[in-house]
Amino acid sequence: MEGGAPAAAEKPVMIVGLDDSDHSFYALEWTLDHFLKPTAPNSPFKLVVIHSKPTPTSAIGFAGPGAADVYPFVDTDLKKIAARVVERAKELCHSKSVDDVIVEVVEGDARNVLCEAVDRHHATMLVVGSHGYGAIKRAVLGSVSDYVTHHAHCTVMIVKKPKTKH
Repeated sequence: MEGGAPAAAEKPVMIVGLDDSDHSFYALEWTLDHFLKPTAPNSPFKLVVIHSKPTPTSAIGFAGPGAADVYPFVDTDLKKIAARVVERAKELCHSKSVDDVIVEVVEGDARNVLCEAVDRHHATMLVVGSHGYGAIKRAVLGSVSDYVTHHAHCTVMIVKKPKTKH
């Protein structure tokens, strides 16, 4: 290799998949607390946070009269949500003294986006939050965590947010 440290010295990559839910931010916070503590300055992982931004077409979910009129508004909203997710992720990482983080927004279905990111970054681990959907809702919406567990070419960790007691 020309210049720089040999590839063997590079830290393994840990990817955290993030949407705008409390479940995924809990997973990011849990990961920061358990794997990237500032008390352990020689953290074993390089952190990459990936937010999958849905396409306006998939978010609208219909094509027909009026769809083209709604498209620009939906696209603007999706961009605002993505910007908020990125900002909140950076703030959370910074609050935990983890500033060596890459945050990416990739347009597409979260299942494909995360699996492709694993391959692109040669990730060792993928972390996702669990929304805790029941079987019917999961069957209809399609579970991202279920999909990546079977298709990502790395270890997958699903972080569940503890249920709050009433």
